[in-house]
Amino acid sequence: MVSRKKSKSGKKDSQLIIRINGEERDAFVALCEEMDTSAAREVRRFIRQFVNENTQPE
Repeated sequence: MVSRKKSKSGKKDSQLIIRINGEERDAFVALCEEMDTSAAREVRRFIRQFVNENTQPE
């Protein structure tokens, strides 16, 4: 078994709390499960993509 340590820059140390409709949440979680992923992973992926697409290069 290989042990992998996350770099400090990739460490998950913050939370984002959002309020959404329960039916939407349940549908999202169910779809994520069907797609063999997690809701948290997909929200993180969305955030990264959104930031990349909407950040102007310096």
